[in-house]
Amino acid sequence: MRRILDLPLLVILMGIGSLAMLVPAMHAYAVRDLHVARAFFYGGILFSILTLLLAIATQTIRPRRVARGQLISLVGAYLVLPIMLAVPFQEGLRATTFLNAWFEMVSCFTTTGATVYDDAGRLTSSLHLWRGIVGWLGGFFTWVIAVALLAPMNLGGFEVSSGDGAGQGAAMSGGLGDRPRDTGVKLASVAIALFPIYAWLTAVLWLVLILLGSGPTPALIHAMSTLSTSGISDGGVGAGALAAAGAGIWGEIAIAAGLIFALSRTTFTGVIQPGLAGRLRSDHELRLGLLIVITVPILLFARHWIGAVETGEEAQVILALRALWGAFFTVLSFLTTTGFVSADWAEARSWSGLATPGILLIGLAVVGGGVATTAGGVKLLRVWALYTHSAREMARLVHPSSIGGSGEAARRLRRQGAEIAWIFFMLFAMSIALVSGALALTGLDFETAMVLTTAALSTTGPLMQIAAEVPISLADLGDTAKSIIMAAMVLGRLETLALIALLNPDFWRG
Repeated sequence: MRRILDLPLLVILMGIGSLAMLVPAMHAYAVRDLHVARAFFYGGILFSILTLLLAIATQTIRPRRVARGQLISLVGAYLVLPIMLAVPFQEGLRATTFLNAWFEMVSCFTTTGATVYDDAGRLTSSLHLWRGIVGWLGGFFTWVIAVALLAPMNLGGFEVSSGDGAGQGAAMSGGLGDRPRDTGVKLASVAIALFPIYAWLTAVLWLVLILLGSGPTPALIHAMSTLSTSGISDGGVGAGALAAAGAGIWGEIAIAAGLIFALSRTTFTGVIQPGLAGRLRSDHELRLGLLIVITVPILLFARHWIGAVETGEEAQVILALRALWGAFFTVLSFLTTTGFVSADWAEARSWSGLATPGILLIGLAVVGGGVATTAGGVKLLRVWALYTHSAREMARLVHPSSIGGSGEAARRLRRQGAEIAWIFFMLFAMSIALVSGALALTGLDFETAMVLTTAALSTTGPLMQIAAEVPISLADLGDTAKSIIMAAMVLGRLETLALIALLNPDFWRG
């Protein structure tokens, strides 16, 4: 065990990915899809041997700066590891390019959920299962690195409430120790503490979906993609994805309950930081997230109701309630950057006669979920910091001599927290401008480039088909555009501040 913890993070992840290939291999064998079974079985054996050889070759390597090495490993994990994961996927599918398979695995591992294969029937159930497994592992990896690596480095949203500058946490100055094993022990302890919660929640949701009428494989894929907020489905993208699973509105209710865990880390990290579990009621992220989830559907419902009054259908109470639920579920799904669409979302449109507000879904995805969750986006804590700062400034306009209360932590959030949150917003806006400009240079129009950029940076892949006026087909894009989107997905998952920390001269000294 000690020797394993001394290995580079990327080598450990390769070993986990190699073993994970045996799951779709067994599934494919059970459904008599022997070609796919062989592809994943041989892939698992091949990469297990390769991982063993790399482990032997790197067991004596000791980086001078552990934090720097782990941050570089994170970048490599999101770019290099999907290459390995794509090999059996391409071999099992046959008629596809390796770039498309690589794109698919990057999308899954970053929990973006965008797919090159618009026709869901083109992939077998085992290949869909592999997509779900990669997304599920990517979500758990996000959980672990957020608590074990990004929090000590004061990155990933933790910089808002810590009071220190981004990238100036204990890990940067050796607070986690100077040996790889110190960080390895931290990663292992966090993973051991979080995995039972992650796996148990997934298993419970899987069983609930099965009891509600969904098939075992679709239920498992939807359960994994809910907890990882990847939005991966074997039924395509849109309102038909969940409807095809057969669980109905009760299945959507169960999935909505699972998405709550993406609004705040206090819903599941009590085992890591026991003090957090008792602060659920006062958690700013959870309160802000629930406020958005409740308020926006009501506003949409009012908008839909006005449209229904104009068409003389206001008496259809059942349709009105279904429209309200469709808005609630879809808002929650896109706020957590999952991207599932309620079957009643389309019902709400037909009931009111109004078009889908795609810009609203983009805005929700940009806001995103909680810090240290599987959700992407800007994060609710940063939005809350800017709100508290704005409220304080408005209060000072009325009472210039007033003193802000609520304690030292609240004052720190309003000042240093709001400042670093504003910097992140500016970096996020600059990222949107640069990525969309790069996509425009490949020949895409402005709307398409903006939707693709926002979907990639917020890790909300279904936006590409839902938010655009005409659904965007990734299969029709060129290789250059796909490569840019892949880089944007990695940037959106790691966040700009983490990559900028690598450019800090102090980070490379010593």
